[in-house]
Amino acid sequence: MNLSPRLLINAALLIFLAVLPFLTDWAGDSFYTGLVARILILAIAALSLNLLIGYGGMVSFGHAAFIGVGAYVVGIGAFHAFEDGIDWMLNGYIQLVIALLGSAFIALIIGAISLRTRGVYFIMITMAFSQMLYFTAVGVETYGADDGLSIYSRSDMLGLIDLNDEKSLYYLIFVSLLVVLYLMHRLVGSAFGNVIRGSKSNEARMRAIGFSPYKYRLTAFVIAGAIAGYAGFLMANLNDFVSPDVMHWTRSGDLIIMILLGGMASLFGPLYGALAFLMLEEILSSIPLTIGGLRVGEYWQLIFGPLLILIVLYARNGVDSFLPGARKNT
Repeated sequence: MNLSPRLLINAALLIFLAVLPFLTDWAGDSFYTGLVARILILAIAALSLNLLIGYGGMVSFGHAAFIGVGAYVVGIGAFHAFEDGIDWMLNGYIQLVIALLGSAFIALIIGAISLRTRGVYFIMITMAFSQMLYFTAVGVETYGADDGLSIYSRSDMLGLIDLNDEKSLYYLIFVSLLVVLYLMHRLVGSAFGNVIRGSKSNEARMRAIGFSPYKYRLTAFVIAGAIAGYAGFLMANLNDFVSPDVMHWTRSGDLIIMILLGGMASLFGPLYGALAFLMLEEILSSIPLTIGGLRVGEYWQLIFGPLLILIVLYARNGVDSFLPGARKNT
């Protein structure tokens, strides 16, 4: 078996992520376990968006809405279980099914309308739908409105997985990432994936040879929405909190930045991008330097912005450009 340097680097990263909780236990600092767990969840969401942007050429500024749907399913279930004693609403498997089906259904509706447009119109209409859901969540006082909703009890997985144990939750997130990576690998390499990529390159040609790009794109949109909803399910359990902010279009922008940082149309690109984005945020926001009475770390975006511009200009496919075997035409 020929193991390429790129494959070895990716495998080394996964091995490091697999043993991270034991390393943090040894170091006596569990902070980074929680931070990396958040990174992995965002990587799952970015992987789903990469299916649309990287492989399908569909730039959606509303993808975070599906994360919000999955997160609110957990929050609302925990709320009614705690306030009204409806215990079945705390069942993690029921929550998971509702999160997947709910986000997929909403993605079907949004996609069916949005995919009839192209270019900037597609971007704007996906953002508009995201903002509709955002303002709906802001207006519902029962579930905390813009203050958000605290989750007093994590999803009950009926004893199979204890989500209250941080290490168990971390490994659920890690295994979920592996499953999504495998799913994306098989999906992109399948005939379905070839049609999606072909539609991005030349839609008219795909129609000419008998394929309907709209149906394939809509299917990809629904799959991506369901995976993002699952990421929301995990995020709500990790944070013990959900708020409308998770649906805001700027959160979708963060996911796009992660894809740009890691590399579009790259299997591991979104994972590298999520790692780079969150670690840069953590490092830059911790800068203790003070200039004119202002702490530089509080305005970390002013440093991050020029860095992102340099990456776009000189590393056209992000971190993926620096890995062995990178495509030269990106």
